[in-house]
Amino acid sequence: MKSALRVSVAALLVAMFISVQPCSISNASARIDIERVVTELEPAIERAMLEGRIPSATVALVAGDQVIWTGAYGQSNLWARTPAVPSTVYLIGSTFKAMATVALLQLMEQGKFKLDDRVSDHLTEFKIQGEDPASPVTFRHLFTHVSGLPADFGPHTVWGDTVPPSLEDYLKTSLKVTRPPMQKEEYSNMAYTLIGYLVEKFSGVPFKKYIKDRLFTPLEMTSTDFYPNTDMEERLAIPYVVDQASSRLKPTERLKANVWPAGLVYGTVLNQANWMIMNLNNGVFKGKRIISEQTMEQMMTRQHDKFKGPVEGLWGGAEAGFGLTWWVDVRNGDRYFAHSGSVPGYTAFLLGNRDQKLGFAILTNGNRAHPHLIKLADRAMDLMKTNTRAN
Repeated sequence: MKSALRVSVAALLVAMFISVQPCSISNASARIDIERVVTELEPAIERAMLEGRIPSATVALVAGDQVIWTGAYGQSNLWARTPAVPSTVYLIGSTFKAMATVALLQLMEQGKFKLDDRVSDHLTEFKIQGEDPASPVTFRHLFTHVSGLPADFGPHTVWGDTVPPSLEDYLKTSLKVTRPPMQKEEYSNMAYTLIGYLVEKFSGVPFKKYIKDRLFTPLEMTSTDFYPNTDMEERLAIPYVVDQASSRLKPTERLKANVWPAGLVYGTVLNQANWMIMNLNNGVFKGKRIISEQTMEQMMTRQHDKFKGPVEGLWGGAEAGFGLTWWVDVRNGDRYFAHSGSVPGYTAFLLGNRDQKLGFAILTNGNRAHPHLIKLADRAMDLMKTNTRAN
């Protein structure tokens, strides 16, 4: 059988087109001509995969409180020629950050802290090194990447000899600002590692257990976890990168990281769709309130005019910016939220339209494919909007 190291662009094209999976379509939203949407969307999916060198992708479209369509394309394992299916498991990367944010904001709603509290006032085992008491780091700063904490990652190969330290040990040695807050917008995984630690501290429950009990379980995210269980492992997509010497796709090592609460989480696009439904419906999923509407409004509101403009240089227009973790923007009067996720060998993207209650989710085993997924998400959203029937 041909090695993945020898998969050429031509071979990838063939693999992609022969392994398109049947799509599931829900009749839940009679307003959207989903067949027409899919007919026009599939060429864009194929183009994005070709241009982004993406071996496989799973896609979900959401309207209101239901998943109206799912599709799977390409091969999750090029060597074994395994077709992707909607239940294929990928790393979801930083799309998890908003979930960690909801977890901590649930505790804010219980009165544990306020958004503009100084974080160090709630820390006892360690403090934020280098912090100027006159310019303290607040919770709002953590959620908006303006805290002055660095990006950081700290990789460990899954089957290597090293493992990430405990959250407390990592933060004791690494938690240090490089500048005062609000001087610069710098994407910080370290900030979200601290968020994970604060969830543990305020709740008295280990972070992973809190997330499972308070988010994954009520949102019926049964195939999302910090490490794949045996059932999920059987469905894992192989991570791929482009070999610079040969320009061919090759598998890359699976990683853990010191900053694992920032996005070292595995999941399926079906579960991502459930998460999207909760956000489109102001904190409610299947009649269960996960977080208050007022808190959701804060998450979806740009927090700092000083840093408005395309988020991470990737997404949004002149008025875009960070809400509380979510990227937010207004286009043609509609309010949008989005976030990407990227770990070596995987790229994910989520896009929601709050006013039309439309959502798009994609998971891939392509490497750093953000521009292609963002363009595809915009196309999907435009198609859903323009192929909506009047009630």
